[in-house]
Amino acid sequence: MLRFSTLRRCLRPVGLGRHDLALVAVTMFWGTTFLIVHTATRHTGPLFFVGFRFATAGLLTLLVFRKALRGLTRPDLAAGVSVGATIFFGYALQTYGLQTISSSTSAFITALYVPLVPVFQWLLMRRPPKPAGLLGIACALTGLLLLAGPGAAGGTALGAGELATLGSAVVGAAEIVLISKFAGRVDLRRITVVQLLTASVLSFLAMPATGESAPAFSWVWLAAAAGLGSASAVIQLTMNWAQQSVPPMRATVIYSAEPVWGGIVGRLAGDRLPGLAVLGAALIILGVFVSEARLPRLRRPRKPPVRGAEQPARPTAAEDGRPADRRPDRASAPVA
Repeated sequence: MLRFSTLRRCLRPVGLGRHDLALVAVTMFWGTTFLIVHTATRHTGPLFFVGFRFATAGLLTLLVFRKALRGLTRPDLAAGVSVGATIFFGYALQTYGLQTISSSTSAFITALYVPLVPVFQWLLMRRPPKPAGLLGIACALTGLLLLAGPGAAGGTALGAGELATLGSAVVGAAEIVLISKFAGRVDLRRITVVQLLTASVLSFLAMPATGESAPAFSWVWLAAAAGLGSASAVIQLTMNWAQQSVPPMRATVIYSAEPVWGGIVGRLAGDRLPGLAVLGAALIILGVFVSEARLPRLRRPRKPPVRGAEQPARPTAAEDGRPADRRPDRASAPVA
């Protein structure tokens, strides 16, 4: 059996430490969740599913970290609520979209959050995006248009499912930046509990406003919600821990493999994307990597210095006050 320490030693030459490997494992698991949620939404509404899922995750972390919550501070509470709100909107929109689009399509549209991270870094951290980031956004948005509606007239049609999933990608980018912004400033255990319970409470509170009611009992949604909820507790704790050491943009590079895993699982389940959709998915992945590329800077060619331009003019015999034959030769004069 391959141990974690052995894998870590093998991947050390490529710069992957334990924090990076933890995010890689999270990304691999994420890729499998699209099909699970897509199946579960046939038996329940999106808000109830998200609420039950994160209620399970929140209660599990509450039991584990109940002693740590005694020292809950206002910064902990503010950070947990703000991140929890992004979790609620992101997962609610994504789950809603999975009711009408395939798991593979959802996976690739969700990947748009990667090139969007520089935009939120600009808005929240005053770090303007680099040219590579802007180019990545352009590639990803072009891919979205091809992926969303390749069978419609003109090949570009965004339905309700695609728009909801696009919204979840926008919120997902904000979540990553917020986690990195609060990392190291607040208690990891306390904010994990707060953000998971916040996502659950907001989901249940939104049900009456949207007219969604509790579904009839089904082992399908129960097993999916409870299973994903348990995993979400571990995943959210892992993200908060790992991103204390992994910068936001490096984390997004690791997360960029999520649609690849989602596409593989969807393919195994029978999803078949048309040609234009495959091209759109490829452009989204290209945009993900382009946004992380380091483009060479264009430097202006320097003008060659004029030889002797900065050297003082050689004084004449009259200015020097000495005969010309007694003045030192310029070539032998010491350089200051």
